Amino acid sequence: MLAKAPVPGKVKTRLCPPASPDQAARIAAAAFADTVDAVLAVPDVTPVVALTGDLAQAIDGAALTEQLRTVTVLPQRGTTLGQRIAAAYADTAAVVGDRPVLQIGMDTPQVDAKLLSHCLDQLDGDGVDAALGMATDGGWWILGVRRPALAGLIADIPTSLPDTGARTLAALRADGCRLIELPELSDVDTWEDAIVVAAEVPDGRFAAAVAAAAATLERRR
Repeated sequence: MLAKAPVPGKVKTRLCPPASPDQAARIAAAAFADTVDAVLAVPDVTPVVALTGDLAQAIDGAALTEQLRTVTVLPQRGTTLGQRIAAAYADTAAVVGDRPVLQIGMDTPQVDAKLLSHCLDQLDGDGVDAALGMATDGGWWILGVRRPALAGLIADIPTSLPDTGARTLAALRADGCRLIELPELSDVDTWEDAIVVAAEVPDGRFAAAVAAAAATLERRR
């Protein structure tokens, strides 16, 4: 899992406005925690979090630190997001050995253990080298590879663009990857995204954080 410490002003800034930096960070913290819960509920996996930022300065940092107590936490490496993604695969492979690696971020708190298990099963299929799940904004939300070197193919692909997912798919296929496409999900980047995703998982921390922020905004009108 690729994650960023939910420090106000440094995370989920596209939620602002209407959210404040503190509200955006609290929403990010909730997404982080819900996603970790989903990962921990998947059987027979080794959870790894590639983290950037300081949890000591983060909203709900103490709770997140406790939640990650049984998780291997590695620092992110690289200048660009693409480089950090590729490095996270290499560093995770050093921990888990010769096993498939499935990477997600903290932008899809609607994931659950059932969906992640399905994605792992697809990646583990005969003749599959990689598995990619597109995001509705044109990026991707999940990428699994059987060999971490495959992740190096995407290190230089620009991220956060409408064609990032298509470029990633093309790079893997151009290398001859036997690739399977996974279900499409919505990332949480904007306030509108947050409202939509919260409605999909109304009982999670994420939905509660979005609802609290929305109530505060309504009172201020």
